[in-house]
Amino acid sequence: MTSNLPDAVFKAYDIRGTVPEQIDAQFARLLGRALALRARREGIDTLVVGYDGRLSSPELAEALQEGINAEGVDSLDIGMVPTPLVYFGAHTQHTGSGVAITGSHNPSNYNGFKMMMGGKTLHGADVQELKQVMRGLDPTGEVTPGTRRGLSLVDDYVKRIVSDIALARPMKIAIDCGNGVGGAVAPQLVRALGCEVDELYCEVDGRFPNHHPDPADPHNLQDLIRHVRDTDCEIGLAFDGDADRLGVVTKSGEIIWPDRQLILYARDVLSRVPGATIIFDVKCSRHVAASISAAGGRPLMWQTGHSMIKAKLAETEAPLAGEMSGHTFFKERWYGFDDGLYTGARLLEILARSQDPSAVLEALPKDISTPELKLEMQEGQPHALIERLQAEGRFPSSESINTIDGVRAEYADGFGLARASNTTPVVVLRFEADSQEALDRIQQEFRAALTPLAGEARLPF
Repeated sequence: MTSNLPDAVFKAYDIRGTVPEQIDAQFARLLGRALALRARREGIDTLVVGYDGRLSSPELAEALQEGINAEGVDSLDIGMVPTPLVYFGAHTQHTGSGVAITGSHNPSNYNGFKMMMGGKTLHGADVQELKQVMRGLDPTGEVTPGTRRGLSLVDDYVKRIVSDIALARPMKIAIDCGNGVGGAVAPQLVRALGCEVDELYCEVDGRFPNHHPDPADPHNLQDLIRHVRDTDCEIGLAFDGDADRLGVVTKSGEIIWPDRQLILYARDVLSRVPGATIIFDVKCSRHVAASISAAGGRPLMWQTGHSMIKAKLAETEAPLAGEMSGHTFFKERWYGFDDGLYTGARLLEILARSQDPSAVLEALPKDISTPELKLEMQEGQPHALIERLQAEGRFPSSESINTIDGVRAEYADGFGLARASNTTPVVVLRFEADSQEALDRIQQEFRAALTPLAGEARLPF
């Protein structure tokens, strides 16, 4: 049993760690109690609980609900479902509150908790407050225990999407769920939209025996790329471990990264909501802002992190937001939470209008760019380095510097970014330019600015 509550599991956006070393049933029980106390304080009487396909998830879900119920709050158990169905349940069951037990795209020995309360994602200070409450819990007081009720939401979820989305023609799609919990819903949803589906690794298996369920890593998309290329499938969709992120590959094997996808969604949304604000994070291509402006929208760059984006979405009432990581948030015609499954449905709606979906995707603007590069450091060092870079960094040929989340230097021919990760002790770097020569020059300016500040750490470029 967990005798302590390790600081390391209380992240900026959620709670996550290894099982059973950092997180176990006792941890989940204490978290359930802490969440119930907060719910009662806010006048909330029910929390929706769902869990992913990891081997440890059913036990953690059971213990979490024991804790919730012990403090007098009801739980609505929606079973093994993708994380977006927990958010869907929180909206449609009118609680605005729920917990998804998931390790997302992390290795199979990880698990964690994504939490919302009163319609808001718990992040930052909220997560730290939960930690303090868990550490100070007294024995359960004299309260009438809450009740637990089971409810299946998958059919309602699929019906809701199918009622909203109409495809101009049937398509043939390959889906790779990487044995994550997306496999419990994605094939059913895409077939309900009228498509023929080839399934790759859609059996839910928490050991992830085929490849890691993370479409942000190109290695995990190779089986899907081969299948789409060698069959009559038109495109391939891939989902991460809890299906709140989407990966896309074309007939020729090109990976359409989420910032390029966002351009397609923005154009579509702006055709119905002209002049709207569209939000994107600091890691996105500079073509995102340019394309939003060209389509008559107002581009708004914001901090990375699904919790940060959700908060900004609520504040601005924007109809759409997206992150380079693959979290996409539709407020127009949907509820504003990140949902890889719904995003996939919206993508198919757009692509079905064309006889050559791959050509539509591959025509989206694209520069030479690096993947996310990671400067590994000791705990606490990345944020300190970025503070110094913001104060002291010089980028001679840049046109402007954005410091909303790290340092993003904008150039006439590209951009460079350095930001501290909120989940691991690394500085994340990304570069993009319209030529290799420009990319080299931008990287050289960042190298000159970072080298005096990085100490022993070795730059990854």
